[in-house]
Amino acid sequence: MTIRRLASEDEAIAFGRARAAGLRPGAVVALVGGLGAGKTHVSKGLAAGLGFTGEVTSPTFTLVHEYTGPGMRLPMYHFDFYRLRTPDEVLGLGWDEYLDAGGVCVVEWADLFPALLPSDTEWWRLSVLDDGSRGVERLDPPPVS
Repeated sequence: MTIRRLASEDEAIAFGRARAAGLRPGAVVALVGGLGAGKTHVSKGLAAGLGFTGEVTSPTFTLVHEYTGPGMRLPMYHFDFYRLRTPDEVLGLGWDEYLDAGGVCVVEWADLFPALLPSDTEWWRLSVLDDGSRGVERLDPPPVS
């Protein structure tokens, strides 16, 4: 896999914004990588690319944020699986309902429960590179549980 270098937070946001252009209703974007790898910055770009103009934050403690509003091409449901321990906890968030809601589901730490994600999920790994910049690469095939 080719790793694309993202030299700044702005470049991570721009990457997400560009990816949002091709997303369709029901799309799922899985973001994996360690703490501080840039998952939330890419999520900010995805939301902006879908037309959201408000603040986007990590859903680490709330587990899911819903981004909707006037001017959005599609709603975005932003999940963080980091604090979840079982598939039942994910399902308890209404996971199936969100998948069927016609928006875009963006999942940070998606590799914790890959079996719950649809087969057409778009998987991206983010990492901190040796120079402190971030790297992003498409995972194909995706992680397996």
